[in-house]
Amino acid sequence: MLTGAFFLLAGCATGPSLENRGSVTAPPGDSRHLVVGSAGFTESDLLAQMYALLLKQAGYKTSMITVANRELYEPALESGQIDVVPEYAATFADWLNAKTHGADARPVGSPDLGTTMTALRALATPRGLTVLDPGRAVDQNAFAVSAAYAREHHLKTLGDLGRSGLPVRLAAGDECVQRPYCEPGLKKTYGIDVVAVDPKGVGTTQAKQAVRSGRDQMVLTTTTDATLDEFGLVLLDDDKHLQNADYIVPVVNRSRAGGEGVTKALGKLNDVLTTADLASLNRQVDSWRRLPEDVARTYLRDKGLLT
Repeated sequence: MLTGAFFLLAGCATGPSLENRGSVTAPPGDSRHLVVGSAGFTESDLLAQMYALLLKQAGYKTSMITVANRELYEPALESGQIDVVPEYAATFADWLNAKTHGADARPVGSPDLGTTMTALRALATPRGLTVLDPGRAVDQNAFAVSAAYAREHHLKTLGDLGRSGLPVRLAAGDECVQRPYCEPGLKKTYGIDVVAVDPKGVGTTQAKQAVRSGRDQMVLTTTTDATLDEFGLVLLDDDKHLQNADYIVPVVNRSRAGGEGVTKALGKLNDVLTTADLASLNRQVDSWRRLPEDVARTYLRDKGLLT
């Protein structure tokens, strides 16, 4: 079923004509059957399942689809083949900005949530998309060290690490040497002495093992990483706000799902879901091997959002 849907999406990969972006003026719609999209990784699956369950509770019929490529699911969202997806504010703003203004366009995502949301909505609206309000949960890039290393050097923040003057081998993706949020930003914003980047990937098992063993001193991961405890690692606080505001935001097709009913149903999650909650939910799927739908349903029931 998903394979067939994939080819359907691939057929509309160009989305609405960019020349007509300014003419997408359809009023907010309220279709009673909505397609909820997931990008195919654990966190996206969990969020999509929660969206679907909340919409069902509000009286909508829903179906799910997984498309692990933003180049496919975003045009499908514009065309109405997908009605709602979970997204990340700063990342999606920069992606839409590059799509609109070219790959060399200056990024519009920033550490400030308000600035980021303003830019994101300005880019999304002409494409027939509505970006709903962000909640409390944020999945940003983050940096972790071993708990023993943090205790030994009295580290709680990236600022502490910079002031320590300690040489740091950083386990990360090989793109870290160029990305402003990674090696260049750690040096410029915090004065951290990054002596080498060990290209083991972002938050991979190999990267975490390298820090646990002492080969590397720090690893690039995310704020909702569910397995840090298993490797004896702790996050250092981004006290100078190097990372962009990647808060979780639902993005909907305005003409099909831009009405008050969808906004109200999905907005209930904003009051309860925290970054720590999301990390815990990820752990239940990734480490405990529970199904995303079961984890999502239990969480919503525990929070009183589902009967």
